[in-house]
Amino acid sequence: MSDASLHATSQDPNDFAVQISDQIESFIVAVTEIAKGDEPDSAVPFLLLEVSQLMLAGGRLGAHEDIVPDERYEPDLGPEADVDELRERLARMLDPIDVYSEVFDPYEPRKAPVAARISDDLADVVTDLRHGMAHYRAGRVTEALWWWQFSYFSNWGSTASATLRALQSLVAHVRLNQPLAELDGLDTDEDLSSAEDALEEEAGRVMAEEIAAPLGLRTVK
Repeated sequence: MSDASLHATSQDPNDFAVQISDQIESFIVAVTEIAKGDEPDSAVPFLLLEVSQLMLAGGRLGAHEDIVPDERYEPDLGPEADVDELRERLARMLDPIDVYSEVFDPYEPRKAPVAARISDDLADVVTDLRHGMAHYRAGRVTEALWWWQFSYFSNWGSTASATLRALQSLVAHVRLNQPLAELDGLDTDEDLSSAEDALEEEAGRVMAEEIAAPLGLRTVK
C-alpha cells in the first residue's frame, strides 16, 4: 500500500489506525521543524504542546487491547534513519536547559533521580515512532500499531512522559516567576545527588537570561 493510499480521502478519519498515525506523523514533522531553529523563541512551548499531544496518542494505545501483529516475526525494515542531526540541533537550541533530572520508575522505592537530556529523549522517541511509521507506510498497519503500542510500554511512553514533565516544569518556573537552579556542570554521567549543592548557586540566572526573555515572558527577579 502506498503512502498516498494510506491517506486517501476514502479512508475513514475516525479509524483508530488513521488517527494514531496522523498524531504520530504530526509529532515527527513538528519536532523536525522545531529543531531547525527557525523560531527558537517559541521552541520550548511548542515542544510542550507537541509532546502533550503525542501522549494522548500514547494513552489511547495504552488503553487499547493488546494488538497482535499479522506475522510472527517483524519484517526487516533495513537500517534505521539517522537521528544524530536532529539530536544535535535540539541540544544546541535547548542549551543550557537541555539537562534535567528524572526518576526512571516511580514505583521503585528509594530510587535516586538521574540526569537526562531533552534532546536525547526527543530523538529516541522519534526513532521509535519512525520505525512504526515505516511499517505503516508499507501497508503493514497492524504491525505498525503493534510496534507503537509495544514501544509505548517499553520505551517511548516513559521517555516522552519524562520529557513532558521537564518541559512543563520549565515553562511553569518562568510563568510562576520561580527561579530555576543553575544547570551548568550537571551532566548525564554525573551522580545527581552529589551535585545538588552546586546547582543551588546563582539560582534564576539561567531562567532570566536564557529562557524568560526569549519566550517573551516576564523577567525572573
